[in-house]
Amino acid sequence: MKILLDTNIIVDDALEREPFLEASEEVLVLVEQGQVEGYISASTFSDLYYIIRRARGREWTLTYLRQLVNFCRVATVDSTAINMALNLNFRDFEDAIQYSAAVLNHLDAIITRNPRDFPVATPRIITPEELIQELTNTP
Repeated sequence: MKILLDTNIIVDDALEREPFLEASEEVLVLVEQGQVEGYISASTFSDLYYIIRRARGREWTLTYLRQLVNFCRVATVDSTAINMALNLNFRDFEDAIQYSAAVLNHLDAIITRNPRDFPVATPRIITPEELIQELTNTP
């Protein structure tokens, strides 16, 4: 399964935000172990740097992002993705870009803790807990 990791999943892990840390961290472990193919949209990296750097500092943030790139793939965001996002009726433009990147990169699902931000049927929009349950077959 090819998944797009929404920004909030990565920020929750990097900033150890409770009560979201455990599930977000487990999703990243599943990606790192190769149980799923994890993607991060190219446009998300600047958002991640900005958000995480404010709390953790420049060097910590760069080290963290370098680690992510070692086991996550980068989903292309180009003019096609931006034009698609500009013509979607999403409340949040960043979410529209995430969705466009997932569609254009042929990904199976977007993993987010805010599924209501994605008013679409495909690709699948699932929470970290739903992904973990699906992959580990635990209730």
